[in-house]
Amino acid sequence: MKVKIFDENHEKDLEKEVNDFLATLDGEVIDMKYQVSVSVFAEEQIYCFSVMIIYQ
Repeated sequence: MKVKIFDENHEKDLEKEVNDFLATLDGEVIDMKYQVSVSVFAEEQIYCFSVMIIYQ
């Protein structure tokens, strides 16, 4: 079993990275965990979109 973690500032960037990885994956996806975190710096909201893919 292996794990791959993706972390992007924009959800569309994360979607592209995950889709590119899955298109080349020579194995089976066991599970995917998705998470969004938000923080505030001055008056700016900073988003972090991440996915952990567990695969064989």
